[in-house]
Amino acid sequence: MVTKNAIKYVRSLSVKKFRDAEQSFVAEGPKAVTDLLSLLPCRQLYATPHFLQDLPAAVLQPVGQIHEVTPGDIERLSLLRAPREAVAVFERPSWSNVPGETLAHLPAAELCLALDGVQDPGNVGTIVRLADWFGITHLFASPDTADVFAPKVVQATMGSVGRVQVHYLDLPGFLRRLPADVPVYGTFLDGRNLYAQNLQPHGVLVMGNEGRGISPSVAQLTNRRLYIPNYPPGRATGESLNVAVATAIVCAAFRQEAIR
Repeated sequence: MVTKNAIKYVRSLSVKKFRDAEQSFVAEGPKAVTDLLSLLPCRQLYATPHFLQDLPAAVLQPVGQIHEVTPGDIERLSLLRAPREAVAVFERPSWSNVPGETLAHLPAAELCLALDGVQDPGNVGTIVRLADWFGITHLFASPDTADVFAPKVVQATMGSVGRVQVHYLDLPGFLRRLPADVPVYGTFLDGRNLYAQNLQPHGVLVMGNEGRGISPSVAQLTNRRLYIPNYPPGRATGESLNVAVATAIVCAAFRQEAIR
């Protein structure tokens, strides 16, 4: 049976100040936990016998502590509405504390994403998962972007939080450090047709807040303004796209350009 202290500790990690203090976060469910076990150090694993029996011994060997528990225990530990088979506490990766000046060389060599005040946990988690799918390994985020290690964000990444490095920093300050010839893309209603542009295989692609879009301080630092046109042109349609959907469309366009 899981102890009250264990429940208190796991549940405390739903709060950012405790995640920061412990340098750890919680992942739940077979898919997320299994993927992360091969990517990040696991301090505590609470899992049902059914889940544990399907994992190779080599995967479980590095885990700090393994607790075989009941579905009822999982429910008491879980931070989700629908608990599933496994709850794990992972160490937060060291790249989460790398300073911005050390990272400024990356966009000159590869395509990176930047999130400017994206606050919905589901959107942030989905964008991290999209970045992983499209081979984007570095994502820069403003401080008011949802915490990538929050339980709902981790769940939405489906394990991609272990492969995509998310760096929280002063986004305008970071963009100012980039060489002048590095493209900084942003999506705007007055931008140029995405499908008619010569998209580079490197640079920064900025995605903005769900309601306000890209902030003025970041907008003035973008040097490539893009627009996702609706179809057919001139047809009455919704005012805008969900930021995660827009990210998927733009990333797909960049990768299509790269293979032409």
